[in-house]
Amino acid sequence: MGLLANLALVFVAGLVTALATGLGALPFFFFDDIGDRWNVVLWGLASGIMLSASLFGLVEEGLAEGTPLEILAGMAVGVALVVVAHRVISNAEVDPREYEEADFRKLLLVLGVLTVHSFPEGVAVGVSFADLNLGTGATVLGFTVPALAVFMTVAISIHNVPEGTAIAIPLRAMDVSEWKMVWWAVFSSLPQPVGAVVAFAFVRLAREFLPFGFGFAAGAMIYLVLTEFVPEALETGVDLPSGGKPELVGGVLAGVLLMVPLLYV
Repeated sequence: MGLLANLALVFVAGLVTALATGLGALPFFFFDDIGDRWNVVLWGLASGIMLSASLFGLVEEGLAEGTPLEILAGMAVGVALVVVAHRVISNAEVDPREYEEADFRKLLLVLGVLTVHSFPEGVAVGVSFADLNLGTGATVLGFTVPALAVFMTVAISIHNVPEGTAIAIPLRAMDVSEWKMVWWAVFSSLPQPVGAVVAFAFVRLAREFLPFGFGFAAGAMIYLVLTEFVPEALETGVDLPSGGKPELVGGVLAGVLLMVPLLYV
């Protein structure tokens, strides 16, 4: 397979993860609201999946390709990029109801917010395809797909479902229609296929940076879990017994238990 065909497959994998975000809005076709308890569990589930994908997928594979120092350097840069991006957009207030009428400056702001949260996940998918058609893995549509690529695509897709639900909850409060909630949930993850293609092309052309790429994606995702997902869950569960901590821990454990067996499939 040529480079363009490989890039197309990686883009499709990233697009699948983005489309999975829209599934998180589907419950609102049947229910008016999702309680805080389940919302905390969903945040925990997303966190557990993200941590599993980072530690058992990216970091472990990175250590097989390079040194711990290379992994740590990549993780540091991944965290730094997210921190800097957050500071740039920290004072921004984005109202989803204004998306359709957004001026150019507002559009750039919206895309910036989405990229900070979704691009690292796309990078994770992209670097996991580094060994695409290099002789190991399952054969899919004529492509030899590495097991790590399948694992990361499934992991990010499942993780995106509760993330889509979290995006849809405030939209429901704004009386946004169900199909528009699905669209905005998918829209929030559209940087992922772009990130996947960019990361894949980079590590294929400069393979010596592959361990760094694994560390970069892992560091950014772990940082997002610790600084956004967990605090958001605790804030949502503040009125629950024990502050929602049991639900959060249960969700995290469920996410880990869901993903770890896929490493051995």
